[in-house]
Amino acid sequence: MKIQRVRAMEILDSRGSPTVQCEVLLSTGVRATAQVPSGASTGRHEALELRDADPGRYAGKGVLLAVRQIDRLLGPAVVGMDALEQPAIDQRLVEQNGQPGRVDARTNDHAKLGANATLAVSCAVARSAAIGAGLPLWRYLAGDRKPIVPVPMVNIISGGLHAGRNIEFQDFLVIPRGYPDLASSLEAVTLVHRTVRALLKRRGCVLTGVADEGGWGPQLDSNEEATSVLRQAITESGAVMDIALDVAASHFSGAAAGIPSYRMEGRSLTSEGMADLLSGWIDRYGIASIEDPLAEDDWDGWKLITKQLGSRVKLVGDDLFVTNIERLNRGIREGVANSVLVKMNQIGTLTQTFAVVDRAREAGYGAVISARSGETEDPFLADLAVASGAGQIKIGSITRSERLAKYNRLLEIEKWEMGTGSGDSLFKNNR
Repeated sequence: MKIQRVRAMEILDSRGSPTVQCEVLLSTGVRATAQVPSGASTGRHEALELRDADPGRYAGKGVLLAVRQIDRLLGPAVVGMDALEQPAIDQRLVEQNGQPGRVDARTNDHAKLGANATLAVSCAVARSAAIGAGLPLWRYLAGDRKPIVPVPMVNIISGGLHAGRNIEFQDFLVIPRGYPDLASSLEAVTLVHRTVRALLKRRGCVLTGVADEGGWGPQLDSNEEATSVLRQAITESGAVMDIALDVAASHFSGAAAGIPSYRMEGRSLTSEGMADLLSGWIDRYGIASIEDPLAEDDWDGWKLITKQLGSRVKLVGDDLFVTNIERLNRGIREGVANSVLVKMNQIGTLTQTFAVVDRAREAGYGAVISARSGETEDPFLADLAVASGAGQIKIGSITRSERLAKYNRLLEIEKWEMGTGSGDSLFKNNR
């Protein structure tokens, strides 16, 4: 199955910003497309998107340059290659950035061509190969890995950059616990989501819509109030849920006399202060997972918080690791965090993405497959999560169709493609 043609176009993501769609045509006549996401809360170490920077188009966010790189360079570079040879194709894409190297390591930041361009080609090739091979995408991507329908980590209340900085912490999420399948867990999540809305209305909060990822974005007095509201809603709804936090601390961090500090709620906390604050919340609110509790370069603070909290909760590195195997390896060596958030567009190709998942598993770290705040209706992420065997996915809330496309794809995989039926789902193996 040779790649015959690659082309791209500019489309819009869920925030009305441009992103890239790529189409691959194989010699067999198979045609497949892929659309890539974009983040608002981006780590300074993640691979770079290529944007036009033309203030006259989409406030500088156009991606016609990335489209041109696919049409003129990346596409021709892989035409004639076997679509089944994903590592070789991704290697070729990485080399087009002018820095040849191993594709299973981060060799560059994709600054020349853009991670949005390389990822679009990488995903479109994989989807075309799966169709050509007559396999569901998750099965094709899995290879020798054991596919698992992941437990969702679902956004209920939003803050930070996803909700106009109404509060500092970015996401207040729930993790269903003990449900036999994805379908029943999502039913419980929708009940919590609606109960939170009712609680917020009782408190006099004006809710006119939802935030970037579908969670409620109320004006609250503190981050702890959001956590408390979420725990109260879980209790009132009768659902069985743990709470997860995405602190996204890099976005309210600074330094005083060279010492990292965190400015929140009118006060400044040290790394130790943040660790103490979160430690007090873990048992009080039933918190099972904390993402980015400290800033992306506060390595000493991360060591401290991992020692203090790592045996009690999942400590997830997002801005810290940025799906970068070199940064993950440093974390493993130094005993920092115990889980990695995996975002395809932080690194730029599927092969590099799977390298991070596999390395985390090898080291005993968890992995959470994650969407971005700017998503599309492409459900590729759902298949990726199942294929990876990571066991957990972070898509956003249960509103907005770009989120539901992924949840509904997971339901389809569980119900029809795994052949297990709702009463015998592999989902329960993750309880």
